[in-house]
Amino acid sequence: MARKHSKGGWRDDEDEAPEAAPPPPCWLCGRPCGSTVVWHHPVPKSRGGRETVPMHAICQNTLITNFTNSELQRAGMDVDQLLANPAVRKFVDWVANKDPDFSAGTAKKGR
Repeated sequence: MARKHSKGGWRDDEDEAPEAAPPPPCWLCGRPCGSTVVWHHPVPKSRGGRETVPMHAICQNTLITNFTNSELQRAGMDVDQLLANPAVRKFVDWVANKDPDFSAGTAKKGR
């Protein structure tokens, strides 16, 4: 279907389809993000964190469940330090073959 261009000319809608950028990889698990991207603060905002990283919602929930804000602040941007936690490593290994839009509940940590 053709429609009038904002500059006054006519254009064809079929010509305007830009190539979609590939989804960013999740900061924690490394899988491509799905239709929903959560922008997570590795260092919590309450602890002065300003930088954000793309994550799946389920991956962010796993971090929040397994770490306190103080622990996240100490780890900072070092994802390897977070992956050293056995519960997080087990989760990342489990979610590795799931669909990017996969979602499930996370178990609460017994504190």
